[in-house]
This record gives sequence, structure tokens and C-alpha cells, in this order.
Amino acid sequence: MVTANRKPTNVTISSSLLAEAKDLDVNLSRAAEAGIAKAVAAEKARLWKLENAEALASSNQYVAKNGLPLEKFRQF
Repeated sequence: MVTANRKPTNVTISSSLLAEAKDLDVNLSRAAEAGIAKAVAAEKARLWKLENAEALASSNQYVAKNGLPLEKFRQF
């Protein structure tokens, strides 16, 4: 997680969730940052799969037709 160049911001969250987090001494900034980082990573992964779907399908089709390259050297 990137901690450099932190910037204050406002967010709106459920009041009951906020109260529970405060009761549990959850660092809201760190928790929000971790959640946003996770959401960004998931979206990047989703976009990568979309952008590379054709290449992945082509590779899978090749393996289905021809088998794995260097399969004869596998030891499992």
C-alpha cells in the first residue's frame, strides 16, 4: 500500500458502521485506504482479463489442440 503523498478527503459511510469502527478503534483512514486499494486491484485485474481475453482464448485453443509446449519434460 502506498503511504507517500497522503491527501485528506471526505467520504460518506453508514453511521452504524462508523460507530462500530470507532468502538473497535479501527483506523478509518487506513481501513478506507486498504479497501480502496483492494477495489482498485480487483478492477485492474478485471480490465486486464477483458483486454487480454482474445490472447488468452487463443492460447487456450492452442493448448487444447496441440497440448502444452514442453509437456514431455514435465515431471508431474
